[in-house]
Amino acid sequence: GAVGILHAGLIPSLVLKLKTESDEIQDLILDTLSNCLRVEASEALATGAIAVLKEKLTHSSVAIRSKAAWVLLEIGITIFSPQDSSRGKVIPVLVRLLEDADPEVQASATGALMFAAVKPQGRFAALGAAAIPPLLKLVAEETSKARLSAIKTLTMLAELPEGRKTLLEHTATFQQCLKDPCEAVKRAAKIAISVITWKP
Repeated sequence: GAVGILHAGLIPSLVLKLKTESDEIQDLILDTLSNCLRVEASEALATGAIAVLKEKLTHSSVAIRSKAAWVLLEIGITIFSPQDSSRGKVIPVLVRLLEDADPEVQASATGALMFAAVKPQGRFAALGAAAIPPLLKLVAEETSKARLSAIKTLTMLAELPEGRKTLLEHTATFQQCLKDPCEAVKRAAKIAISVITWKP
């Protein structure tokens, strides 16, 4: 289905419909875009999807906020390419969503931010948007769905001298994660501690 939608050239129409349709239809469009963008993201990028998705990140509906963040996550690293001027505008919105009242929105936003932080410019933008405090808060919450992504994102931010300096004061937060029942969280915390405490 996703390949058929891409071949039919329907992505630009779907992106445009996000601006005008009712919440129920927007919800369905975001689901459809998510499936299509796993296959190919370039057409969505060319039609200005990021600007539209950025608007949806502040929508009153929890489902739409969460799905918009998830679609940004699906677009992944490509949305933070140097050619994309939206990059600097999206990251501060994602950082604000880290403190959203809904855990699903938090998890989607953290995942998208994690992909953004893979590239150096994404890390600088996240630091500039003050991402460290809300990410640390998610790491400290044992029940947070975003915990693993938050640890991984902070690990990447610790690769920058400014990030490492800030995080050195918070190694106790990561030490707590070493007792987590989830192996992936324990492993990620161990890596985070080694990156944060690394000395040249």
